[in-house]
Amino acid sequence: MKRLPTSCVSIVPVIAIVAMALVLAACERPPVSRAELAGIAPTSAEDALAGGPGLFTFEGWAGPELPVWTYLPPGVDRETAPIVIVMHGTGRDADRYRDEWVGPAAEHGLVVVVPEFGRRDFDGAAGYNLGHVVTDEGSGERPPMLWSFAAIEPLFERVRQLLDSRQAGFTLYGHSAGGQFVHRYLMYMPDAPVLRFLPANAGWYTLPEPGVAYPYGIDGGLLPLANVTAAFGKDVTILLGTNDSDPEHPSLRRTPEALAQGSHRLARGLHFVERAQALGSVLGTPVRWKVALIEGAEHSNAQMAVGAAPLVASQLSEDLNRSPMR
Repeated sequence: MKRLPTSCVSIVPVIAIVAMALVLAACERPPVSRAELAGIAPTSAEDALAGGPGLFTFEGWAGPELPVWTYLPPGVDRETAPIVIVMHGTGRDADRYRDEWVGPAAEHGLVVVVPEFGRRDFDGAAGYNLGHVVTDEGSGERPPMLWSFAAIEPLFERVRQLLDSRQAGFTLYGHSAGGQFVHRYLMYMPDAPVLRFLPANAGWYTLPEPGVAYPYGIDGGLLPLANVTAAFGKDVTILLGTNDSDPEHPSLRRTPEALAQGSHRLARGLHFVERAQALGSVLGTPVRWKVALIEGAEHSNAQMAVGAAPLVASQLSEDLNRSPMR
């Protein structure tokens, strides 16, 4: 896939029968991780973070263990290199996401950390995209320590410890379903040490709308309005591909509520920011969010990573050892 130059970023305010049986079995009970499926054995976290591509198992939180795919460019300064946690899409293909970040990370000197939220433990949109905040039946709140959101900060702290990093925070980037994860994390985890949020090409949003029912708005979503207004003051750049505008894309949600946000991902991303600005105006709360249009980019993590990487590098080089706004 052709890479996009950094200049394309414009910021504006605002797989015989046996084989088939194996496939069907995998669909019914997905493997713990893509590494298990491919026969790749994780190493220790120390070895995974020694340099180049790596894979380790993270157990340092209350939820299930997570495979974590990593990349450190050769010769990078481990103490000062910006750290970006990358959230994969609905394919749960964290290995591919890591690989697509290798080039941009090498160019900009970034540490890339990609946790894998497999379907066995984080099934469907509720288990992953929506943060696993509510029970599978949708009848109540799950313990916050078991939200998928809850894995991110301790993962960062583990990586920071192993690198002897001086970074006070990290960038949280996600594409497609990962972009959904990121914009909801923004509102549900107000105290996380995130320096910059980069949700990219999300298919639909939890709008900052008190009168719209969750998950399309915050009404009944166990999300205090104070969290939303706090999110308005965070450093957020909504990344949108200018060619991610196919209303018939096979993975695009087409419920009435999603269609009300726009006919395609580009329109829905712009609508998300517009609704935030509208609520901010009503409440008298400034909205710091921006939109970054990645010219010519389609629904592609590889293309969006090229546009996102300079934003990771610029933000964290400026904010070394400075706490994020809380």
